[in-house]
Amino acid sequence: MTYAPADAAFAARLEGKISPKAFKEPEPRYFEEPRGRWTSPVGLVLAPENVEEVRQILMAANEARVRVVPYGGGTGLVGAQIPGPGPAPLILSMERMNRVRAVYPEENVMIVEAGVIMQDVHEEARKHDRMYPLSLAAKGSARIGGNLGTNAGGVNVVRYGNARDLCLGIEAVLPDGRVINGLSRLRKDNTGYDLRNLLIGSEGTLAVITAATLKLVPIPPEEGTAYMVVESPDAAVKLLSMAKSQLGEGVSAFELIKGMSFDFMRASFPEMQLPFYPAPPWMVLIDVGLARGNDPQEALENLFAEAAEAGLVSDGVIAQSEAQRQAFWDIREYMPLASRAVGGICSHDVSLPLSEIPEFLRRADQLVSGLGPFRINCFGHMGDGNLHYNLFPPEGETRDAYMPRSKEIYAVVHELVVKMGGSFSAEHGVGRLKTDEMKKFADPTRLDLMRGIKALFDPNGIMNPGAVLPEA
Repeated sequence: MTYAPADAAFAARLEGKISPKAFKEPEPRYFEEPRGRWTSPVGLVLAPENVEEVRQILMAANEARVRVVPYGGGTGLVGAQIPGPGPAPLILSMERMNRVRAVYPEENVMIVEAGVIMQDVHEEARKHDRMYPLSLAAKGSARIGGNLGTNAGGVNVVRYGNARDLCLGIEAVLPDGRVINGLSRLRKDNTGYDLRNLLIGSEGTLAVITAATLKLVPIPPEEGTAYMVVESPDAAVKLLSMAKSQLGEGVSAFELIKGMSFDFMRASFPEMQLPFYPAPPWMVLIDVGLARGNDPQEALENLFAEAAEAGLVSDGVIAQSEAQRQAFWDIREYMPLASRAVGGICSHDVSLPLSEIPEFLRRADQLVSGLGPFRINCFGHMGDGNLHYNLFPPEGETRDAYMPRSKEIYAVVHELVVKMGGSFSAEHGVGRLKTDEMKKFADPTRLDLMRGIKALFDPNGIMNPGAVLPEA
């Protein structure tokens, strides 16, 4: 498809239709991925303040055939927020649409605009003695529109679900300027096709999400956190089953952590107090939220005792205060930063059936070791089957010499994942990184239907072209 540039002539078409404040300086952050893996031609950056300005921008872009890339916090890891090669793009940043429109504590509902930062949603919810359960390491900069666009996951999916599960309604603008007024607060609504769930996870390829109705939950009255040393990933799977049997829905998070993660943490953040060092080969981080009157420390102690008797765990540390509990979580949230400091070659965001995880790790390690002397680190949200399986250069070397092998490595690991009934895109989306995998592994009928949906929503193909859908 042929596109026109978002140049000065195009910008002039919008004068008088949107506020001068909407025109932003084209800073590098809009055109460069944080890790430097993708860059794009510099183009026009617009930050609308309201739905009407979004309408005017999209209608002008649609008429002129200018490609539009919706932009949230810029924290995506698959390149969806970075335009591909071509004429100067239009970056549509939601940073000025950052208002909390309404809170209904009794309904456990909050209505926010797409540019609200996740951490601000957390803080607003706590003012009303509520919690927005979606949480991830980039919560201080990630914006709600981007979270919904990628169907973000994070640490609490095992209990509360993905972004899709925490959204009741969507307001969005189509490329032709029509508005989907879907900010419902209803928990039950069977009136036709579910456009909300179609837009969530579409990564800006169908429309621009401008606001959302989010689900809140009461803050668990009693919370506790523990690190436990497990003998192997097999033991971790059994420990998760045991924890669910004992605590039911009280298990809020269950993270699998390889010992190398602590080695990276010690190198990058030596001031951080680690619960175990030298690090054991495998650990889990367990978080529980219980009803009032239940003692989370006692619950975790009982879990540890039963797991130790079964030979699943050999050591453990239970947080003795809220400050220590937060320190435990700080370690987990800093792990991606420590990995980035080392310099990864490949970062796989995959999901598998729970019982297949141990065998996947054995087989993947064997395959990758046959490709080169890589360091293999793994951590992730084992409670919902989502692993971050990452490769690093040998100690003392940089990733530069190994980056040419990354495509081959991705192909080997993703083929194994799919063969074992898993997904090559668990919570980060497809973006531009994984379109080859979509072409190779996705069901052809599904791809045809997705292309038909794209053509219906965006017949001129201006919405984030090159993301999610591979070329036919």
